[in-house]
Amino acid sequence: MAQKIFLCSICNINSGTCNEDCKFCAQSIKHKADIERYKQKPMDQILEEARRLESLGALGFCLVTAQKGLDDKTLEFVCNVAGTLKREVPRLRLIACNGTASVDQLIELKKSGVAAYNHNLETSRTFYPQVCTTHPWDARYETCENVNRAGLNLISGGIFGMGETQEDRLSMLYALKELNPVSVPLNFYHHNPALPLNPSPLSIDESLELIRLSRSILSNADRIMIAGGREITFKERQHEIFEAGANSIVLGNYLTTAGREAHTDLEMLQKLGLKIARTPEDK
Repeated sequence: MAQKIFLCSICNINSGTCNEDCKFCAQSIKHKADIERYKQKPMDQILEEARRLESLGALGFCLVTAQKGLDDKTLEFVCNVAGTLKREVPRLRLIACNGTASVDQLIELKKSGVAAYNHNLETSRTFYPQVCTTHPWDARYETCENVNRAGLNLISGGIFGMGETQEDRLSMLYALKELNPVSVPLNFYHHNPALPLNPSPLSIDESLELIRLSRSILSNADRIMIAGGREITFKERQHEIFEAGANSIVLGNYLTTAGREAHTDLEMLQKLGLKIARTPEDK
């Protein structure tokens, strides 16, 4: 079991404005999910979230926008936010998650103080057309390659429980292995009734085994992070994710769903004798 746990946090700085048709995502305007929608979160709110989460022990702070990929306007917005956070909350390790991106765009993010870029493969190349038709899986893979070319740390993972087969899961994990991400977010599908996917929930034991499998295949990754769906998937057995190989969790809320109360997660770590990572190198 890992001795130090990397706490990451998510800030939805642009919500519910995506034109893509990803069947697993409530942020798509096509599905008309009942979520909060806004173009740009005010900087004072972003700063408030950053300071609060940093005070609770979060080291990673991810700036998320809901759209297919970066355009000039979004790039400028994210760079401005990153620059402000770098000055005001310097301990935070800034992560950007803004969809498909070119090498040049990623280099601009890096100049603004962003340390890592998150772009998930989501699932296997074969299964992907069943959950998204408006852009190809290859565009996701290419963006991950661009992150590596730009010299940013790559964060990339996927979602389990969308109806994919075990073969699909293995295919995704081996594709991730080729990309060599430093952190791998594992999400467990959390169904919203507005979404066209039929729920295919995994048992707790199946989910723990997928963490073990991910840790085994992605042995070079610094972190296996359990992200969306942790609370509803593992329920009262959330503490077992660390024995299975996880060494990172999301602290606080997700993009469109609420996470567990931060103090509850912190109490869990304390009871397990696990320390909170204070730098990205802590393991």
